Amino acid sequence: MNNYAAQLAALKAQPCHKLSEVGDQWRTPDWLYWGIFAAFGPFILDLFSDGTNSKCQKFFTIEDNALAQDWAAALNGGKAYFNPPYSRSSYDDDGTAITGMRNIISKTMEERDKGARMVCLIKAATSEVWWPEKADHIAFIRGRISFELPTWYIPADKKQEASSAGFACAIAVFDKSWQGKPMSYIKRDQLMADGETMMRLMNKEAA
Repeated sequence: MNNYAAQLAALKAQPCHKLSEVGDQWRTPDWLYWGIFAAFGPFILDLFSDGTNSKCQKFFTIEDNALAQDWAAALNGGKAYFNPPYSRSSYDDDGTAITGMRNIISKTMEERDKGARMVCLIKAATSEVWWPEKADHIAFIRGRISFELPTWYIPADKKQEASSAGFACAIAVFDKSWQGKPMSYIKRDQLMADGETMMRLMNKEAA
């Protein structure tokens, strides 16, 4: 188990938690994932998961370390989704990167050049050094996005029960076969409507 995974396991094992400890583990709301799925999917692989928050049946956990995997081979023509961890770069004992947005975007471009197709939900932080200038498409979301606490989170007191504050986000498409415009805008309300429709249809089919 790498150091990052060990620290997360220790955090999960605590009897209670503080909001400041959640870090990389804020979850993508289901409606947002399915809205992105409707617009840019389908997806068969979630690249960054803690094992409890995966959005696809197939996923890489922190123990797997997505940055050490062959995404193109795992996808085999399919498409991946990810909401990346934003913590500072961390490395395994052998120097293999585990986190770090510059490492993640670099790996994404490497896999894109091998033919892999990925769609990423990211902060709309265009001034950051990791901002994916070379993504094939960027869709800026009109409206702020709030993320959800992990399922294992147990608030230490009532002050620790609040959800995340919303912030601006974008959807980055990495696909060298992309034929559309390099940039667009998409409304949060449209993503929500499409996502909720997808969930209703799935629930109806399951029933």
